Amino acid sequence: MIREEEVYKIGKLGKTHGVKGEISFLFDDDVFDRVDADYLILRVDGLLVPFFIEEYRFRSDANAIMKFEDIDTQEQARELTGCEVYFPRELADSDDAITWAAIVGFEIIDNASGKSVGRIASIDDTTLNILFCLEDGRLIPASEELIIDIDKDGKTITIDIPEGLLEL
Repeated sequence: MIREEEVYKIGKLGKTHGVKGEISFLFDDDVFDRVDADYLILRVDGLLVPFFIEEYRFRSDANAIMKFEDIDTQEQARELTGCEVYFPRELADSDDAITWAAIVGFEIIDNASGKSVGRIASIDDTTLNILFCLEDGRLIPASEELIIDIDKDGKTITIDIPEGLLEL
């Protein structure tokens, strides 16, 4: 059984494409293309289930047409429409660079106090100033100059948080 902490979300399946089981894949992280992965993990009826990749082709920098093994009809593909897509952390960790999507769920540690500030719920990269959006709604700058350490195993990020920011 695949556990939630073993994966991270990279996208969502959209509409079917054609009649041979292909489906649109809207992704935030192209790690599946950069790392040698045979499968992706879909959330189907609340369960994390591996689906082996038969082939895929990119339509844009955030959309691909995906074909999974044993999904051979439009009806089978339609059942996967809307499923969230996840990637195994253990495969992503073999890559030297860590992606923004991979750190969702990490704990933010204040370098000055050594205390936890909160857990990352999402990343706001819609502007030049990228922000960690914490589960409690607070925003922390994700500037490389402020990040002291990223511990992939411990799932923590130590940051020099600007003075007074947490009181806002």
